[in-house]
Amino acid sequence: MSENLDKPPVHILHLEDSRVDHALVKFALQRSKLPSDVVLVDTMDDFRRELLSDRFDVVLADYHLPGFTGMDAWDVVRELQIEIPFVILSGAIGETAAVDAMHRGVSDYLLKDSMHRLSHVIERAIEISQTRRASARAAAELAESRQRLAELAEHLQTSIEQERANIAREIHDDIGGALAAVKLDLAWVGRRETDAEVLKHVTTAMEMLQHALGASQRIMMNLRPPILDQGLVAAVQWLAGGFERRSGLRVTIRRSSDQIDVPLDVQLVAYRTAQEALTNIAKHTKATAVEIDLSDGEGVLTLEVTDNGQGMAPEALRKTKSFGLLGLRERAAKVDGWLDVSSSPKGTSVILSVPLTSPQTPDNAAKATEEAHDQGDFV
Repeated sequence: MSENLDKPPVHILHLEDSRVDHALVKFALQRSKLPSDVVLVDTMDDFRRELLSDRFDVVLADYHLPGFTGMDAWDVVRELQIEIPFVILSGAIGETAAVDAMHRGVSDYLLKDSMHRLSHVIERAIEISQTRRASARAAAELAESRQRLAELAEHLQTSIEQERANIAREIHDDIGGALAAVKLDLAWVGRRETDAEVLKHVTTAMEMLQHALGASQRIMMNLRPPILDQGLVAAVQWLAGGFERRSGLRVTIRRSSDQIDVPLDVQLVAYRTAQEALTNIAKHTKATAVEIDLSDGEGVLTLEVTDNGQGMAPEALRKTKSFGLLGLRERAAKVDGWLDVSSSPKGTSVILSVPLTSPQTPDNAAKATEEAHDQGDFV
């Protein structure tokens, strides 16, 4: 009892046309020692006005009122989009009407001959309402946090891509140019030198220089492959050819046409998806063959990369540190697409689907042309 006395009063809006029943409600609350402040209204206009004052914790409503019902009052609450517990308190509500009221979102109902339970019903309705509000706030805050994280990730990725594009240009313009000039000078020395020992060192230097040129070319190609300028089909074919040479695995490519025209941002999402899928195959699946299907039928770009390897365990697909897979899904979402991954002991399939109806914006095109390689694994 002392706990109730320490509580702030519960502000109750009572919709009731009987003064006697209103007095019974106040008496029941007094007997239960529930601190309360009860305001009586008996018309829809008064109910609406008091409801808009936003000073009540709960609504008690009779089911049968002159000219309207308690459910009509509940419809007003929903129309005004006011979050407040709503309890039907009636002397003659049938079971069907009670079930319907609960299905329509009413917090609870109580028969007037069970008035001794009124304080318990009110407290429970308020508690449930507070829990729902807290849950809704938490969900909204979580969604906002996820949105901020997604925006931050996009910003960071864009910054990384721009930096990688800059590095690729510097490798091509500065390092590549310098190495080429050194190669020409060494060739000049080699043509004019007759000392065998010097020529031996020149030959060794030329071999190392050629290795450096090849390494710089590979790095530049990984950062921003020029083949992307020739279209998605050519880019995927080039990617598959390089994968075959490095891994020794056979890659079969099927395509709906030799030239699939898609926006630049979509093209790069598809290219990076194929790239990450092949990286995962080489590192984890122990496959012996890979198939790539590329099509743009029915207004949807579909890229499917399938292998015949050992597959991945379900927990590996679900684990929180699957950043490669998470990154692919984020990329797909940015172009209004989606990514599906299915795996079994017979192999793994990665499917990217992107609708092609959305127009390409200049911002997306600018981002797409500056995107660079982003290494990562699924698992």
